[in-house]
Amino acid sequence: MLKRHARAACTALAAAGLLLAGTAGAVADPVPAPAVPSAAATLRTSDASPELLAAMQRDLGLTPTQAKARLAHEAEAGATAARLRDRLGAAFAGAWVDGADAAVLTVATTRAADTAAIRATGARAKLVTRSLADLDGAKAALDRAAGPATPVRYVDPRSNTLVVEETEAGAAARLLSVTGTDAALVTVIRTAEAPRPLYDLRGGDAYYMNGSGRCSVGFPVTKGTVNGFATAGHCGRAGTTTTGFNRVAQGSFQASVFPGNDMAWVAANTSWVSTPYVKGGGGANVQVAGSVLQPVGASVCRSGSTTGWHCGTIQQHNTSVTYPEGTISGVTRTTVCAEPGDSGGSYISGSQAQGVTSGGSGNCSSGGTTFFQPLNPILSAYGLTLKVTGSDPGPGPGPGEPEPGGTWKAGTVYAAGATVTYGGSTYRCLQGHQAQAGWEPPNVPALWQRV
Repeated sequence: MLKRHARAACTALAAAGLLLAGTAGAVADPVPAPAVPSAAATLRTSDASPELLAAMQRDLGLTPTQAKARLAHEAEAGATAARLRDRLGAAFAGAWVDGADAAVLTVATTRAADTAAIRATGARAKLVTRSLADLDGAKAALDRAAGPATPVRYVDPRSNTLVVEETEAGAAARLLSVTGTDAALVTVIRTAEAPRPLYDLRGGDAYYMNGSGRCSVGFPVTKGTVNGFATAGHCGRAGTTTTGFNRVAQGSFQASVFPGNDMAWVAANTSWVSTPYVKGGGGANVQVAGSVLQPVGASVCRSGSTTGWHCGTIQQHNTSVTYPEGTISGVTRTTVCAEPGDSGGSYISGSQAQGVTSGGSGNCSSGGTTFFQPLNPILSAYGLTLKVTGSDPGPGPGPGEPEPGGTWKAGTVYAAGATVTYGGSTYRCLQGHQAQAGWEPPNVPALWQRV
């Protein structure tokens, strides 16, 4: 906590059947079905702002061409990995991207028979001994018993192990002994710094709590007709009042959770209006188009009121961190730096909102590690709608045709594995996201699979 007091585009063209017309035997030309957008098109990677691309080049050492290609490759990799996770089921052991432009996707499995199917998608296959579910289960046991001397625990899919960071010699071994965890599952890393909260309407702008401490706006949202923003729970409790970056009265915290999670939202007064932007380099606006969580290895940039705009990569999802105030679970570990006052600020990958700054170690001079609370659980928990830039709503029904109907609904936050009906068909969610107009299941195969 920091507080201050493409590669393979999913174009999938369906072959049209032959249509009989006119005299017997006459056959009309085949009519192709409309092309559905690729994952890169769905996530609008080609619309990435110059500020975001420039920061990726600076912090990740990329050329302009690599930065653009990386965003497209990450979008396609996320969609491919999601489909394979659904197909592999209990054998799935994680996925990640590698390479300067993220052109290499690796998917791990515990079942040798799966490797051919993985390679058929263009991904590399890795056969391992432990499933992601098994390692997550072992981590959950450690989380319940961990203390400040073992502040960070996460599953590393690349090594197929559970990683425990310790701040004093022998702390991890004691934790394994208490929980009865097999040491063969675990990699122990000694660390000199323990994470701490990054305490001190546009993502990344400063706000002040009760006129004193400072945090950063995460993502502007709405709830009905009320404007506001998502931020970190450790920045304030329900009822805490806020003033904006300009010290003008802004609003108050409506709900907050910390520890356990690190989530909150602030309702603004009528002087403030939510915008679909994050503050980028030089104060420029970076557009927010959705909330699809990106895979391990993907690029991610952070905006905060202390250190501004910095980029890095996603290291692990579902990480657990023990701060002095308690343990939070389900956060994402990154290589992005941050400092006090950046807490609550925005993490974005391309145009997709990822989460809000929770805490970390190090700084933006020597480098560091930070953690973000994923945004979708905040939207879901509090019934919030992410403010996004306009999107193409698609063709919709023709004149006189009925609306498709079904259980799918714009504004709902869907987790991977959720099922909906739309237009008489059933679909399974492949990647967690908040639904919006234009992202109806038939239109976005990167997000929904027909079952």
